[in-house]
Formats: sequence, structure tokens, C-alpha cells
Amino acid sequence: MLFALICTDRPAGLDLRMATRPAHLAYLEREAGRIMSGGALLDAEGKPCGSLLVVEAADRAEAEAFAAGDPYAKAGLFESTLIRPFRQVYKDGTKIAP
Repeated sequence: MLFALICTDRPAGLDLRMATRPAHLAYLEREAGRIMSGGALLDAEGKPCGSLLVVEAADRAEAEAFAAGDPYAKAGLFESTLIRPFRQVYKDGTKIAP
């Protein structure tokens, strides 16, 4: 099952984000097989202000554990994390589901 993880950085979190980024990227690399899509959310100035990941997980508890294991989360970067089941309809410009 797919889950969307929408994480919003706490105010003035950019320095913490940049300091934690190498560990975050290493974590994502270790978990790459379950990541369908992901990247940084940007503010009006084009600076990172959050994260969006679509991950494969057996259930919500597994998706929550994935989110909690992210070094950004462990460092306290996120003001909020929203986890929602996700149904993919398009992939690479092709409709894959009704």
C-alpha cells in the first residue's frame, strides 16, 4: 500500500535541515526500494521548507515507523507530519488506475 508523507519544517528550520541532510539522504538511500517518489517542498523563495515522500508500506503503522526513523524527524525538524494512504492514478504521464 502507498502512503504520502507530508512533512512541514518548523519555523527557522533551514539550518537544522541543511546540517541533517547528509544523514537524511543516507536514510533514504537505505530505504530506496520502498520510496516511489520524494523530494523537498519549497517556500516562495525556492528554499526547502518541508518534505514529500510517497512510500510503500504494509500498513499505517509501518508508514509511521518509516517517518519516525527519518533523521529529520529525529532531529526535531518537522513542525507537523501528515500521513495519508495514497492511490496512484498516473505514473510517468501514463494513467495506471481508473
